[in-house]
Amino acid sequence: MKTYGLIGYPLSHSFSKKYFTEKFLNEHIENHQYELFPIEHISSVPALLENDATICGLNVTIPHKVSVLPLLNEIDEAAKIIGAVNCISVKTVNGEKQLKGYNTDAFGFEESLTPLLKPQHTQALIFGDGGAAKAVKYVLDKLNIEYKTVVRKPVAGAILYTDITTALLKSHKLLINTTPLGMSPNYDGCPDIDYEVLTDEHLAYDLVYNPLETTFLAKAAQQGASIKNGLEMLYKQAEQAWFIWNNLG
Repeated sequence: MKTYGLIGYPLSHSFSKKYFTEKFLNEHIENHQYELFPIEHISSVPALLENDATICGLNVTIPHKVSVLPLLNEIDEAAKIIGAVNCISVKTVNGEKQLKGYNTDAFGFEESLTPLLKPQHTQALIFGDGGAAKAVKYVLDKLNIEYKTVVRKPVAGAILYTDITTALLKSHKLLINTTPLGMSPNYDGCPDIDYEVLTDEHLAYDLVYNPLETTFLAKAAQQGASIKNGLEMLYKQAEQAWFIWNNLG
């Protein structure tokens, strides 16, 4: 039996178990299972791996994408630059577990964002500065899109929501929410900006996928903006994780 799974806390919003369980069924992949491991503290991971020798791959979600780094034996180059990991291959070498970290968020985000970009999308506002935001920044740097990071509390290199002027919203026509705002069950949450400034030249991208249309996306759409949720990104990063577990590792 080969076991794959997701570590994070809480895991009520996860689609990974359903996705991989259906994949194993539909593609007739036998003796494979995908489990959820709701781990509150990252220090519990070594014991998890010790107690289950069948684990050969893990996905990593909030809040462990950064805190997992010290546990890894090796980190993929892109993940190293991003500074966050959401996919781990688990191999046993000479009786010892070897963990290598990757970031498939960046892959999924780039693949799903690029087809939507138009000439006016040269500047972006990124809401939030957690592990997912790091992957977004990596992709925007790669695509030569300038960006500002927006946070609630003062942090070096970021601006506050209160610093967002009308002029800034008009010039930054790509808006990316990397926070859990609007995620089930807190549907009403959204980045605190003046949505009435948005136009049909704006593109609003929300990494949240449950619900499929967050308040952030709904408010942007009301102003004619193009919108995109995080579901395609999720599918693409899941397939990339599967590729890593079976071909790279």
